[in-house]
Amino acid sequence: MEIKYLQHISGLLNLPIKGITNIVELVKDGSTIPFIARYRKEATGNMDEVAIGNVVEQVKYFEELEKRKETVLKTIDEAGKLTPELKKRIEDCIVATELEDIYLPFKPKRKTKASIAIEKGLEPLAKIIFEQTEKINPETEAAKFITEQVADQAAALQGARDIIAEWVAEDEQARNIIRKMFTNEAKVTSKVLTSKKDEEEAQKYRDYFEFSEFLADSPSHRILAIRRGEKEGFLLMDIAVDKEIAANQLKSHFVKHLDAAGQQVATAIDDSYSRLLKPSIETEFRLNSKNKADEEAIAVFADNLRQLLLASPLGSKRVLALDPGFRTGCKLVCLDESGTFLHYTTIFPHAPQNEWDKSVHTIKELVAKYDIQAIGYGNGTASKETDQLVRSIQFDRPVSVFLVNESGASIYSASEVAREEFPDQDVTVRGAISIGRRLLDPLSELVKIDAKSIGVGQYQHDVNQNKLKDTLDQVVESCVNYVGVDVNTASKHLLTYVSGLSATVARNIVDYRTKNGGFKNREELKKVSMLGPKAFEQSAGFLRIPNAENPLDNSAVHPESYHIVEAMAAKADSTVAALIQQAEIRKKLNVKDFVKEGVGEFTVEDILKELEKPGRDPRSPIEEFRFAEGVHAISDLQVGMKIPGIVTNVTNFGAFVDVGVKQDGLVHISHLANRYVSDPKEVVKLNQKVMVTVVEVDVMRKRIALSMKDGSNTTGHTDTKAAPRNKALQPKKEEKLNPFQAKLAMLKKKFDD
Repeated sequence: MEIKYLQHISGLLNLPIKGITNIVELVKDGSTIPFIARYRKEATGNMDEVAIGNVVEQVKYFEELEKRKETVLKTIDEAGKLTPELKKRIEDCIVATELEDIYLPFKPKRKTKASIAIEKGLEPLAKIIFEQTEKINPETEAAKFITEQVADQAAALQGARDIIAEWVAEDEQARNIIRKMFTNEAKVTSKVLTSKKDEEEAQKYRDYFEFSEFLADSPSHRILAIRRGEKEGFLLMDIAVDKEIAANQLKSHFVKHLDAAGQQVATAIDDSYSRLLKPSIETEFRLNSKNKADEEAIAVFADNLRQLLLASPLGSKRVLALDPGFRTGCKLVCLDESGTFLHYTTIFPHAPQNEWDKSVHTIKELVAKYDIQAIGYGNGTASKETDQLVRSIQFDRPVSVFLVNESGASIYSASEVAREEFPDQDVTVRGAISIGRRLLDPLSELVKIDAKSIGVGQYQHDVNQNKLKDTLDQVVESCVNYVGVDVNTASKHLLTYVSGLSATVARNIVDYRTKNGGFKNREELKKVSMLGPKAFEQSAGFLRIPNAENPLDNSAVHPESYHIVEAMAAKADSTVAALIQQAEIRKKLNVKDFVKEGVGEFTVEDILKELEKPGRDPRSPIEEFRFAEGVHAISDLQVGMKIPGIVTNVTNFGAFVDVGVKQDGLVHISHLANRYVSDPKEVVKLNQKVMVTVVEVDVMRKRIALSMKDGSNTTGHTDTKAAPRNKALQPKKEEKLNPFQAKLAMLKKKFDD
């Protein structure tokens, strides 16, 4: 990659060029982001996955820019208009918008008013008028261009103005003038279509029926909401600046004299702005605002997904899982410690059957028969009633009860993955199994579901789907490698996300262990078909082998660094096993004694940290949770109630909380804390247990407003105040006009007259 790009990335991300260069080379050589972040810290200067990912994104951007430059240069050259100066300017360009502005005058286009006028021979007239030489009479000049194609002076002047309008619209400085105005002053507005105003479906966009605010202040969720309303045919959206001020800005730049020629140029500018520039720049800003909103929404989704994937696992326990329901009953399955399916049945404790006693008997019988240690139930329909059922039972042994987030379980149950795992079971059984396995290990189960189907985002169906998929795949990969994978029990779906492993190699690993009875050490991985040296390098450190002869095989220490641990053991006159087990031995070691060529301090320090807790799951332990007694439906809620809840979704405008009434309540960002909160993620996380106060209940619209403020007694919630606008944009007191403003005023008066 060219040095100018590396320098730009370095300045933009505030990262050293050396680290960026090394990342580029490592990625080119086939290294993954998790591998680079974990095992190549010396090369990057200890950058984390986020920083490395940002570098990779920027590299992709400039690779695409280079491809675009090739197209631009080829097109201009074929048109015979590529000068050495223009070529150098294009080659030096590092901003895509600037490149497109340079290319615009040369870009092949369909017939325009300007091109038609040029075909009629009016370009020389346009040049004469545009140059605005003193004492030029446009009408006199126009008379010279009357032909069979140009009927009269008025037609000639109109054609000339069409050409000038296109020149202005394609002028880089003109576009930048308008861009600057849009950046600082553009407002986004929305209005409801009169014909749709009274439709029931339109009411969800009621807040945007008559809406206006500065684009720079509009948060991502509002942009996406307005765009969705526009897409569904209820709203009209516009992004604009003051037309008169924008046109006058351009006139100040292009109009040289306040004479007849200047008047012709000014008229052309008005047309240029309304017909060409404004639509073009508005489209650009609509796209930019959409991209920005997408990035923010995707970031929210990614953060929520990470929290969901890293949710606390129950671990190796025998589980009874319930998929709650009313009319169709509660689907019940029993699983062993590894999630193996043991038994399925359906109970009908709720209306209309109301077989409560029979259901209690069935559950007690199964708990005893399968030595159940924990019960997990989904958080969907009839979940609160099912919670009451299982908690009312007196077991003859300790049995923990957990609420399980079942988002996407129905997607899994009908998927090809589920059909492959349980070909003889129907979707109801598969869904219950998925709930149970999520309790055992959320990460291992959730990787089987398309991340987009897990409802923990905002407007996920409205954002760029390719970008969303790439980002969420990266999150899944990051989480899987952060936790590590037991190579002898992991599904092929989980193994696919391990650094360096393809779907084919993951399947081959499962086939190998099935045939050979499991892996005994990491070296044995090299015997797997298609798992070559590079794949081994990238994956070995993230694959765990419990009870291996070498304890390092069940740790995050990479095989390439085993010799360092052996050197540590020798230095301490100990064994590797003793080094792991006895902290006092490790404390005597000096990091610098093991730093040498190819082995830096970051690597040695990481190894020592890992020896303190080899193979330990980094996720926090699971906790039980109970909803408030006597609160089953939204009608049971009263303003002022303080009740427990679980955070089910975090957005830019607040957090949704399940309080056990079948309808999540919203804790608006303004009610998350007694202090100002700019980002909900500062305060809440997915699956967090919280205490909330009910501040508003709308039974008809099924809306619940909650607060997490201490001593909350507020009714309703309001939007947070927009950040203060740039002082330069605020109304100013009367002051003396500068020359630029004075010229604008003169021009305005002249053109108005």
